[in-house]
Amino acid sequence: MLSAFPTLLSYSRFSSLLIRFILSIIFIAYAYRTFRDPEARIPQKFVGLIEGVAGVLLLIGLWTQVAALVIIVDMVMCLIVKFRSRAFLSDGVNYYILLLVMAISLLITGAGWLAFDLPL
Repeated sequence: MLSAFPTLLSYSRFSSLLIRFILSIIFIAYAYRTFRDPEARIPQKFVGLIEGVAGVLLLIGLWTQVAALVIIVDMVMCLIVKFRSRAFLSDGVNYYILLLVMAISLLITGAGWLAFDLPL
């Protein structure tokens, strides 16, 4: 394999760890914000609960690929809502796409270091 920095390839599992931690913090914050919102209805709180559970699972590295799949479905649904509201080319969509790609990366590569699960 041709690489500019071949010694860094031995740390490839560290990148999964970083992606997993950042994604978990974002989704735990989403869930926290949803539950703190007094105007949130039951369906929104249910989605917030799912996002929070997925975030905690990512944080501890348990069932990482399943949690990443849940986040992928969540982000695809968010993108569909944005597309239907004609806001597909806004800045918020770029953020959803980045989160989607991070979740796809975890689905493919696994949890990385400091995880409880083994590759499924």
